[in-house]
Amino acid sequence: MKTRTYKYYILNIVTAIAVTMFFSCKDNFKEIQKIGVSENEPIGVAENINLKYTDSGKIKAILLSPKMLDYQNRAFPFFEFPNGIVLDLLDEDNKKNVVIADYAINYINTNLIDLQGNVKITTSTNDTLYAEQLFYDKKKEWIFTNKPVKFRQGQDLINGNGFDSDSKFTNAEVLEVTGIITLDE
Repeated sequence: MKTRTYKYYILNIVTAIAVTMFFSCKDNFKEIQKIGVSENEPIGVAENINLKYTDSGKIKAILLSPKMLDYQNRAFPFFEFPNGIVLDLLDEDNKKNVVIADYAINYINTNLIDLQGNVKITTSTNDTLYAEQLFYDKKKEWIFTNKPVKFRQGQDLINGNGFDSDSKFTNAEVLEVTGIITLDE
């Protein structure tokens, strides 16, 4: 009889430990994924990017960059292009607009692209915008800055502090114009 009681106590103790362990476990898969990955480090690095974006079988954009860093592991995720970008944008008629910048960052949650350092946008009609920093709102398809700009439109070179335009430059406006120079061609 004593052996039976001893086995009963052992079985109860083992059951209590197993139940305690079962209920003390929690879903910490996200924390396990982060082991070995610093939040300051990118989760991915791509080099020599030549990305072509197509829609309905037509190329709409070509992105070239020596390096892209993927920071989607952050609370405010983004892609960083520390060595700059060259972006060709093609319209329905295959007319090309070109965007060049020394540095770019694409904020995923806000649909905002921040272009910095020797930013140059050349349209298919040879209108050219020069700026040190320029923002592009992908959702609104709007280009803007409050920094100094130079905008060559036709024979006019317009200097100012700030710029607003739709992505097709049909409503391009230099803000706080500081000077206009008409060039001879």
